[in-house]
Amino acid sequence: MKTDSIAPPRSGLGSTHRFLRLAVDYWNNGGNKWRVRSVSLLLLVLTIAQVSLAIWISYWHRDLFDTLEDRLRGELFKLVLVFVLIFILTMAVTALHLAVKRWLQLDWRRWITGMLLDRWLAHSHHYRLQLIGGEHDNPDGRIAEDVKIATEVAIALVHSLLFSVLILGSFVEILLSVSGSATLPGTSVSVPGYMVLMAFLYAGVGSVLGIMLGRPLIRATNRLQTVEANLRFNLARVREHSEAIALMHGGPSERRYAGRLFADVGMGWNRQTLAYLGIVSFSTGYGTLLPVFPILIAAPQYVAGVMTLGVLMQAAQAFQRLTSALSWPIDNLGEIARCRASIDRIITFLEGMERLERGDRENGHGASRIELHRTRKAELEISRLYLDSADGKPLLADFNLTVRHGERILVTGDPAVTVALFKAAAGLWPWGRGEIFLPSGRGIAFAAQRPYLHAGLLREVLAYPYFDAQYEESALHRVLECAGIGWLQSRLDGSEDWARILPLRAQQRLGIARLFLQQPQWVFIEEATDAFDARDELVTLELLHRELPNATLLNISRYKGRAGGFYNRHLELYPPGSRIPGG
Repeated sequence: MKTDSIAPPRSGLGSTHRFLRLAVDYWNNGGNKWRVRSVSLLLLVLTIAQVSLAIWISYWHRDLFDTLEDRLRGELFKLVLVFVLIFILTMAVTALHLAVKRWLQLDWRRWITGMLLDRWLAHSHHYRLQLIGGEHDNPDGRIAEDVKIATEVAIALVHSLLFSVLILGSFVEILLSVSGSATLPGTSVSVPGYMVLMAFLYAGVGSVLGIMLGRPLIRATNRLQTVEANLRFNLARVREHSEAIALMHGGPSERRYAGRLFADVGMGWNRQTLAYLGIVSFSTGYGTLLPVFPILIAAPQYVAGVMTLGVLMQAAQAFQRLTSALSWPIDNLGEIARCRASIDRIITFLEGMERLERGDRENGHGASRIELHRTRKAELEISRLYLDSADGKPLLADFNLTVRHGERILVTGDPAVTVALFKAAAGLWPWGRGEIFLPSGRGIAFAAQRPYLHAGLLREVLAYPYFDAQYEESALHRVLECAGIGWLQSRLDGSEDWARILPLRAQQRLGIARLFLQQPQWVFIEEATDAFDARDELVTLELLHRELPNATLLNISRYKGRAGGFYNRHLELYPPGSRIPGG
């Protein structure tokens, strides 16, 4: 048996199509969809206002240069007043447009982030996603960084594209009206609106060459974002495990590994630099020629007296506006590449979770799997359970077990088998088949070897994951005392990174204190007392029994000789066909 693999999107277009569906879902099904639609409409109106102001300033430039050519001092003063009005309106529209656009960017990001978090943190997908193949590494970076890039850049690109289309339609008409006709050299053939044709030719040649030169940029940007995410993830991992690394004097090794990851970043950066060289060099030459080119091709008509100076300058400005609109693909090639790379990473991450969800709904596409059931019985029943390792090796075969309420059972043996059984009962082990019937009751608690201690108030750590639960101060003090960490009582309102500042033994005692406080009816422990010595472990288990007298306890441990008289039963589990130690 091998793990399922998740194929990456067949093309960037496929990922873009999926992302557009997310956009449609946001506009149609968002929690505040009418507000979103209203803001989107306002953004459209403001974009039209920006285009209208650009048209107005075009005609103002025409009047200005004609006035200067005719030396009309009175008209010049009026034009100054008109410009002040245009200036004020432009600033107001631009500021309002920016505020509206940023609200929409943040709200869309909030919606996608919430959707991804809901699906990632549901049904243990955040854990199970690591166990299947596919390109969905660094989910934290995809949720925090890629969603930010995709939403911000996508809305900015859509706005700039809409602006360019409106400019294109408006300034084609202006350029047609002012450019007149030109006669081809050596012929009597007249070409009406020749500057429009030249603008399309200029922009067309520029876009084709730009796309050809910029194609490697998309691949280079995608690669760079991947290796950047790998470096961030490794540095975060070092921070999380800093104590263990320090105890093992692993700093030099981590430094070398981080150096290798940064070398990958350097290679990705250099590839992106090479990709940028061609497109930036071309864009610089293209942009430098743009202001001069329309004046040169219109100058003969001005010299011949067909155009006034104002018309010449308006034609040149309209030509620049038109070619800028037509050059939208080349001007935004870098942002398109960055957005596409982030979209690909979001969609592959989403597809990984969808694969898990389909497996939940369709029972693994017909493959055998472990089924969890909630029953009204006050007992745990495991029926015909088969467990395999990730590479297909059998760990447990045809295992059956019934645990009555109130029993205390010690489970030892091969750690690969016992840990797999613990995770199967928690719904985290995907390899195998069989049925597990979980009991009814007040609650089931799974205590791992290293309990999860989030950074925050210590009283919240004790209550986790029930942050809304209200506990008396005396109860919090008592459970800390019972767990042997009474010295933490004065720090209940202290906010720390407890997983970093507390040693493993204190962390395990804090996990036990959590059990004392929350009083579950069924407790599954995975080596959560193995850091204690034999005497402390026995004292802790007896306290656990005293504080939770009716609770059922299954303790998965590496040490079968400890606290032997405490348990009602002892299970020793090994893979099928393996030699049992001492047997």
